[in-house]
Amino acid sequence: MKNEKEQSLIIAIVNKGNTDLVMEAARKAGARGGTIVVARGTGNEEIAKFYGIALQPEKEMVLIVVPLEIKDDVMNKIYEESGITTPGQGIVFSLPIIEALGLENNENKNEEE
Repeated sequence: MKNEKEQSLIIAIVNKGNTDLVMEAARKAGARGGTIVVARGTGNEEIAKFYGIALQPEKEMVLIVVPLEIKDDVMNKIYEESGITTPGQGIVFSLPIIEALGLENNENKNEEE
């Protein structure tokens, strides 16, 4: 099991109802799609006071797999349009994908057929 093309998992956590902003930004930077997961935040009131923001417990996570070469562009665009200073109050981080199954590139598949 080897990941032939280096990829990263980008995770954006935003206030509920802001996932469209995340996906629009990600697509502008070259991402193809993502998966939305409903979540609940357990924010600390001290953090909210320190940053001067109201924390909402209802969150949504957007999981996006992208080639390593566009990861930084996608992350920056997502943060620009739905980051902590926007209504989405989002955070964005990434994890390397070491091994994966089922992430074949559909474009290569179509070329072979």
